[in-house]
Amino acid sequence: VIIMAPASLILLGATVILQVDLLPDKKFLLLPPVNFTIKAINLAQVLLRWEPNTDQEQRNVQLGYHVKINAPQEEDYETRNTESRRITILHKGFSASVQTVPWNDRSLQPSSWVSAELRAPPGSPGTSIVNLTCTTNTKANNYTHLRPYQVSLHCTWLVGKDAPEDTQYFLYYRYGSWTEECQEYSKDTLQRNIACWFPRTFINSKGRDLLAVYVNGSSEEAVIKPFDELFALHAIGNDEQKPWTKWFLIAVMATICFILLTFSLICRICHLWTKVFPPVPAPKSNIKEFFVTINYEKTGSSETETEVISYAEEAGSETLEDSVF
Repeated sequence: VIIMAPASLILLGATVILQVDLLPDKKFLLLPPVNFTIKAINLAQVLLRWEPNTDQEQRNVQLGYHVKINAPQEEDYETRNTESRRITILHKGFSASVQTVPWNDRSLQPSSWVSAELRAPPGSPGTSIVNLTCTTNTKANNYTHLRPYQVSLHCTWLVGKDAPEDTQYFLYYRYGSWTEECQEYSKDTLQRNIACWFPRTFINSKGRDLLAVYVNGSSEEAVIKPFDELFALHAIGNDEQKPWTKWFLIAVMATICFILLTFSLICRICHLWTKVFPPVPAPKSNIKEFFVTINYEKTGSSETETEVISYAEEAGSETLEDSVF
């Protein structure tokens, strides 16, 4: 009995461990990510990056991440990556949160949230520009086959109501990976930049990327708060008609008019309308049907004519004759 006791204990312990492994693990917890950071990497573009928690218990569970954008606009999505790029305005700041979630087993509870923030850029209130509007113009480019369409950009804005008189503004745009600073400005009476003109840009008129426009400023009296905005190209799409398009439309309209005119003449000459669409006989009267016969009888004198009008009714009716001299 003494010899068998340790063996029995070992067997009992193994059975208990096996049963515990087979039972649903309600104590398995997901830990939040670590080293969550937000970094501005371009105009109106940020990079969110985090790392898996090294203390996370390894089980047969695929992990993912739930990202929630808190500002400037709320948005949430899930991903299995540990970084994410977002296109967004940044003059209001940017903040987000992320948590670990089970990717293939929704019975498990997600982890707690971790948050990070990108603060709004510094600047005195009322010094940033207002009423920023931008338009693009597309026209045919005969100088290169690589970029058959040339896109220009024109932006205007108003000076901030609390901006000092010595404030000067500078505009940049980003499309895709290309960023360019404005070189041609229009000025107000105080020689402050209030409009910008790009005769040629790297904007793709057929592209779907958002156009990011950023305007900052400088002054000796105050820190000028920057401003950025995103534009969809189709919303500011002032495209000129391509020359070949104009001529094509004119040719199509002329051809249609010629065909219709020719068909009309043929129908008129050959009486096709009458043959194809014969006249519909008028319905007979339900009461009586009269036939009028007018006879002209000439007498011996050419100046005297006798006009006889006879009315004939249907069968069964009386016949009336009147002679008018």
